Amino acid sequence: MTERFPAHALRGLYAVTPDEPDTGRLLALAHAVLAGRPALLQYRNKGADAGLRREQALALRDACRAASVPFIVNDDLALALAIDADGAHLGREDGPPAAARGALGPRRILGLTCYADWSRATEGAAVGADYIAFGAMFPSMTKPHAPPAPFALVERAKRELGLPVAAIGGITLERAPQVLAAGADLLAVVGDVFGAPDPAARARAYGTLFRAP
Repeated sequence: MTERFPAHALRGLYAVTPDEPDTGRLLALAHAVLAGRPALLQYRNKGADAGLRREQALALRDACRAASVPFIVNDDLALALAIDADGAHLGREDGPPAAARGALGPRRILGLTCYADWSRATEGAAVGADYIAFGAMFPSMTKPHAPPAPFALVERAKRELGLPVAAIGGITLERAPQVLAAGADLLAVVGDVFGAPDPAARARAYGTLFRAP
């Protein structure tokens, strides 16, 4: 990667991979989703060991580069750096945001999960995060224990922090307009895209939500 992704790249569908142990199947799903032109694609696999995570992340990185879609690694700054990913998305247990910002440098994307925690959002803004994420917005199988994040947090972040805001947790195409109305720039979605009968068509359908009427 030689240049920073423009701000407009941080608006649209944020496709997040499911926990899929079969790399071939994961890659096939990712190719389908990438054909639908998401804004970002994030590799997330909570159940994989280090070897599988690296294998899958490298394959997805190459697919994203071929599609010109930024590739983000979830919860593993070291892996993101080792494979030259386009950025990292980090939770509360993944180290200080300021240290991550320094390690990633100015050209890679740093996203932070803020749950329903306003203080983490302000910390992210202060250290130069590229976007912040709130969730779960709705009951979610991906984040079953995440506290509910009210839409008011998204509205406040847009008003006060001046950063792109991602919303995650239970988002579907039918629920998406509610989150967009609160001001979300990115819709982070796992099951409703990767689990759709036609992932490419589903991804494209999300993209239409961001186009001016």
